[in-house]
Amino acid sequence: MNALSPLGMVSETPSSNQSATEALEVEKDYFVEKDGQKFAGMHLLVDLWGATNLCDPDHIDRALRKAAEAAGATILHGHFHHFSPNGGVSGVLVLAESHISIHTWPERDFAAIDIFMCGACDPYDSLPALETAFQPREVNLNEQRRGLIA
Repeated sequence: MNALSPLGMVSETPSSNQSATEALEVEKDYFVEKDGQKFAGMHLLVDLWGATNLCDPDHIDRALRKAAEAAGATILHGHFHHFSPNGGVSGVLVLAESHISIHTWPERDFAAIDIFMCGACDPYDSLPALETAFQPREVNLNEQRRGLIA
C-alpha cells in the first residue's frame, strides 16, 4: 500500500465492522433477495448538486466512512486523490461488500457518488451521512440491481 501513497491519500484504517473471525466463516451466498428478486447487489448512483466540502480529501474520506458504516459495510481500504489545492477529489472505499466511490467538481458544486453493496448491507442507509457531510441543494438518485437473476 505504501506504493500508492505518492498517488494520493491512502487510508489503511479498517472499519469497526471488520472481524478477525471472518476467515473462519463458512462460505456464504452474498446475493440479495428483495421484492421477489435475487441479485448480486444494489448499486446506487447518487448525484449531489449544490454540494459543499468537495475539495478536502480528509473530509471526503470521513464522510464516505460514516456512510459505509451506517450501511453496515466493512471497510477494507481507502484511496483518495486531490487534483490540486482547489480542485476536485476522486476516491474509493473498497468494502468487503463492494465499494463506495466519489468524484467531485467543486467548480460546479457537484459530486457523483457510486454505492455498490451486496449481502445484508443497505446502501440507502448511507444517504443521510452523505447529505450531512455535503449539504447538497438537490440529490438525484438512480438504483440498479446488479447481477439480476431472471
